[in-house]
Amino acid sequence: MTDSAEFQSVVELRRYTLHPGRRDELIALFEREFVESQEACGMRLFGLFREPAEPDKFVWLRGFRDMGARRAALESFYGGPVWGEHGPAANETMIDASDVFLLRPSGPGFPGPGGAADSRVLVTVCHPAGPVKEFSEFFADTVAPALRESGVETFGHFETEPAENTFPRLPVREDETVFVWFAKVTEEHRELLAKTGAELESKLERPWSQRELAPTARSVLR
Repeated sequence: MTDSAEFQSVVELRRYTLHPGRRDELIALFEREFVESQEACGMRLFGLFREPAEPDKFVWLRGFRDMGARRAALESFYGGPVWGEHGPAANETMIDASDVFLLRPSGPGFPGPGGAADSRVLVTVCHPAGPVKEFSEFFADTVAPALRESGVETFGHFETEPAENTFPRLPVREDETVFVWFAKVTEEHRELLAKTGAELESKLERPWSQRELAPTARSVLR
């Protein structure tokens, strides 16, 4: 966990679909106007990413101290002057911003800043067939150690936050229960991860969703 561990009690995993060719425009605006201004309102931005396989997707992570703090922070930011001035330009780049998971910790959190500029972060979303707590424990006790022995270090274990979304202006995927984990991987690990996903099929409602993310210049996670 980092100095910002207190901001990992509630985390949003946000994946936007953008108009073709406008991702870099949004990232430039985001990194110039929306990092310090959001953090000043009481949240932390952990990751900003391009999705190399999907040129019109933008993925980012932000965290809060708790659900009450989340509501206060979002009301402050989206009702404030920075979003009032630059929000319309950001919205013009987007087709959809509702692909959002609201999460809480289920294991190790995000590490501190560090990593190569050209690094990649892998995010995996699992829909457990049974109780998410049981799956989380199985992953921590069995899957994560096996991956670690093979050179894949997992971090950022989270599960669905079941509390009501108290800021409905920003919708989240409320009817799904997921377990989400992150890892730093290289090309040599692809076959191993595919095998792991196949081995977990009996414990999942559907095959896991796994995406490779490329950190932007101002991403803490990389």
